[in-house]
This record gives sequence, structure tokens and C-alpha cells, in this order.
Amino acid sequence: MIRNGHHAAEKRVGSFGSPEKRKRSVRVWCDGCYDMVHYGHSNQLRQARAMGDYLVVGVHTDEEIAKHKGPPVFTQQERYKMVRAIKWVDEIVEEAPYVTTLETLDEHNCDFCVHGDDITLTVDGKDTYEEVKTAGRYRECKRTQGVSTTDLVGRMLLMTKAHHSNIDKTSDYQQHTDNFGKAPFLTNVKQTYSTEVFLQGPKGHSPWTGVSQFLQTSQKIIQFASGKEPQPGDTIIYVAGAFDLFHIGHVDFLETVYKLAEKPYIIAGLHFDQEVNRYKGKNYPIMNIHERTLSVLACRYVSEVVIGAPYAVTADLLDYFKIDLFCHGKTEVFLDKDGSDPYAEPKRRGIFRVVDSGNDLTTDNIVQRIIKNRLEFEARNQKKEAKELAVLEAMKNREESVTGQGE
Repeated sequence: MIRNGHHAAEKRVGSFGSPEKRKRSVRVWCDGCYDMVHYGHSNQLRQARAMGDYLVVGVHTDEEIAKHKGPPVFTQQERYKMVRAIKWVDEIVEEAPYVTTLETLDEHNCDFCVHGDDITLTVDGKDTYEEVKTAGRYRECKRTQGVSTTDLVGRMLLMTKAHHSNIDKTSDYQQHTDNFGKAPFLTNVKQTYSTEVFLQGPKGHSPWTGVSQFLQTSQKIIQFASGKEPQPGDTIIYVAGAFDLFHIGHVDFLETVYKLAEKPYIIAGLHFDQEVNRYKGKNYPIMNIHERTLSVLACRYVSEVVIGAPYAVTADLLDYFKIDLFCHGKTEVFLDKDGSDPYAEPKRRGIFRVVDSGNDLTTDNIVQRIIKNRLEFEARNQKKEAKELAVLEAMKNREESVTGQGE
């Protein structure tokens, strides 16, 4: 169980001194494609927000992204809404230019811009932040290892080549299924997450997603989750699911749920990987439980997350969290392992509600978008890798040249 919310006491860093010493608030600029928004994007924005007092995020158009990188998975309207839902974002700028200039920073009264320590290039191979770097109005934050949009696209492309239904039951899959099955729910939710308590495969990735290189740490959980207890008068609402590839469909659902009460306190229950695989099949989940946890924690509508929530919404769960309302979207409800209705208890109590967000996008739909444009996306990924290798090689050659001149 992890409480969520904006960390108001998070330390601000940078060259502008403490908030007490500043005469005005420091405005920070970030920009990007934010296609298939994941916890890596959220972590960048979290770090950027910590460098100032107000975070402005520019989001590029579909046309600009297609020109410089290749086709985006999501439309610009979908990407605008996804970025707005990240709890560290104060304001977004639509149709932001792909190349970040001093004019852009000045127009939005931003002191400096922040970007990760990866390479961002235009279609002709130029650094998109060259101008602001030269002017000293550029800050860098640490890139989140183990995930990228390119990586996630690659995982989805694998889905046409490998399926969980073919996994040898004597393999790591069965071993981890057994391990997860032995963890009682009430022990899990009462854990204090001050140490590493998550289970993962022997090679640092989920045996279900197979390709994730993300390694969870207690520090990352603390950075993403730092909320408060439910307050008197709050309506405690429980939602549950895989929340895989946390996307605009999830955001629209959570926003709709959020609007159901005057003072909502939303608890999201995330199912373990093997549970998701049981009812979804194929190579689902695309993201493992660690990654899905951070993705949901970054959403401004969620107050708390239960990691490894039981598939059936039981009386124990409802009583433990004092749930007032349980909400489910209009997606299919799969039966529990024993063939029973997993939502029978909240229905019996009269607190079950089906919520129509008006958005029927699912993780399956996203995968179909990828597969439909498979060749285009593969070409995009290869092009990006080639550009980055060329830049790295050029940097290496320059360093060797400088070293040689100094000898």
C-alpha cells in the first residue's frame, strides 16, 4: 500500500538558491513528444519540478514528431491530456516547437529548461537544445534507466512472436507464480515500504514481460509517493486492474471517477503480473508490476496504490480500506480462478458502480496501433538508434582529438 500525492516539502535544487531567498518563483520549462507517456517521462518531470517552483511543459505536434522522429503512437490531443494528468505539471503548452530556443523560454517566462541526459536531435542531426545550452539556461536531470518509448514499442512488437501460453510450466514462470501465490494479501498491504520488498526474476526482469530491464528501489517509490491519510469527509473510492501501459483511457476513467465525489480519495489496486497474464494472456502485461506502480503513482487523480491487490474484491479488502465506492470501467470483467464473480461483494453491499468515461481505448487497442504500423515503427526505432550512435561516435572522436592535441 503506497500513499500518493504531491510532495510539498520536496527540496528545490539549482543555482537560484532557496525559495526564501528568491524574490520571485522560478519557472522551469520542459518539452518533448511525451508519446506513450511512462514513468520515465514522469520521473523527468518530477526532477524538473524539484529544480524550481512552477513547471511548464511544452508538447510537440504530431507533424513535428513525424518530421524528426517518425510517427507517434498517440495523437497530440491524447498526449496533451496525458501530460496534464501528471501531478508535477503545473501548465502545458500545446504545439511547442521541436527545437528549444531562448525565445520560447522568454515567451513563457521560464528561467531555464530541463532535459534528461539522453540525446535529442533534429531530423538533420542537430542538438535541439544547442541554443539554450550556449546561453547557460539548460539543466540536466538523470534519465530513468530501463524504459523508453522505443523500448515499449519493441516490447509490443514482440507480442506477435512470443506468447505466455507457450511458456514451459517448469520454467521461471511457474517458480514465480508459486512465490506470488504464497504472499497473503493483508501481509502485503501492511508492509512498510522502507526496504525492497518487490519480487522479480533472477535476471532483473519480470518473467511475464520478459524484456524489462527496470530495477525497482525503495527510494524511487518514496520519490513518487508521498501523500496523506484520508481525511474526514473524504469519499474513499477503490478501482482495480492491470493499468498496463498507463494511457489516456486510464486517465479518462480515473478523472471521471475523481469527479464522482466532492472530496475523492482514490485507491488503485494493481494486480501482480501473473494475475494479469492469467486473464489477459499473450505477453501481457507489457509493463511489470514495478513499472505499472510508478506509472499510476504519477497520476494526479490517484491518492494511494495497493501493489499486488487480490483479483477478487473481498470483504476484508473493503473493510480494511473503509471503501465507500468501488468503480469499474466498461471493459470486460473476467471471472476469478474458481469461476466466481470477482466483484460479488461490492455488488452485495450496493457500492459497485460501472463508470463510462467516454473513452474505450484499451491496452489491446494500443498494441494493434503498433502492429498495424509495424514496419514504420521498426524503421523509426532503427533510425533513432543509428542517429544516437553517430552522435556518440562524433563525441568520442572530438574527445580523442582534444586529448591528442594536449599531448
